[in-house]
Amino acid sequence: MLLPQPVADYLSTHHVATLATHGEQGPWAAAVFYARDDVSLIFLSSPNSRHCLNLAQNPRCAATIQEDYHDWRAIKGIQMEGRVRQLHDEEERDAQQLYQKKFPFINPLGNVAPQILKAVARVRWFRLEPECFYFIDNSKGFGHRDVIDLARD
Repeated sequence: MLLPQPVADYLSTHHVATLATHGEQGPWAAAVFYARDDVSLIFLSSPNSRHCLNLAQNPRCAATIQEDYHDWRAIKGIQMEGRVRQLHDEEERDAQQLYQKKFPFINPLGNVAPQILKAVARVRWFRLEPECFYFIDNSKGFGHRDVIDLARD
């Protein structure tokens, strides 16, 4: 699936997505570093974190990627909805390699702090598979957003 270039560029040049999940304790949001894999986002997290416990019960989630703007006319960002699944075996190894290219600070072959290696050994790898993207671009008008419906397209 090819994303429109502005959406692909935005995903590639940003680093943090905020996941919105829902579980027994209600709604929850958590920021995660991500690496783009085509239309999907790869992230790592503790399986005991509240957002991962929520995702284990219900894999549907929403996410946003944006900057902190001072002028509403400059706002750009992505909203998305989709499903998250934990990765295993070859898919997990591929995700780790992709993630390490974007974030070399977790590459065990590099000069990585021992506490980071220890923390990374305890996490699990996940893929957010979006079903729909909304690309917000207020430079085109207040509230302007383009819809990319992957389930339909």
